[in-house]
Amino acid sequence: MMHRLSLADDLAEVRSEIARLKRREAQLREAILTSPTPIPQGRWTRIEVAQTCVRVLDPALLPLEIRQDCRFLRDRITQSVRCLPVQSLASNPRPGWPIQRATAQASLH
Repeated sequence: MMHRLSLADDLAEVRSEIARLKRREAQLREAILTSPTPIPQGRWTRIEVAQTCVRVLDPALLPLEIRQDCRFLRDRITQSVRCLPVQSLASNPRPGWPIQRATAQASLH
């Protein structure tokens, strides 16, 4: 019998998996950017490293009078959804979670 996950548990698991994937992406990106030799093309993917320059406004460089002037400020309301462990279950998580995936340590060089 398969148990249906609650929205809260499903969201927490999705966020955990996204965090795992972001960590892996950062590792791969670092390996590509620091490789002493060009990364060979993969079977389905070719790597291209590009550098761009974008001009941005840095509010910290504006005079204090402007940064504190109400005419240049506005309120922004945001909503956030946090995942917090249920206290009674915090020490005994759902069986099988988090999913442990074997990571292939293929050489990138």
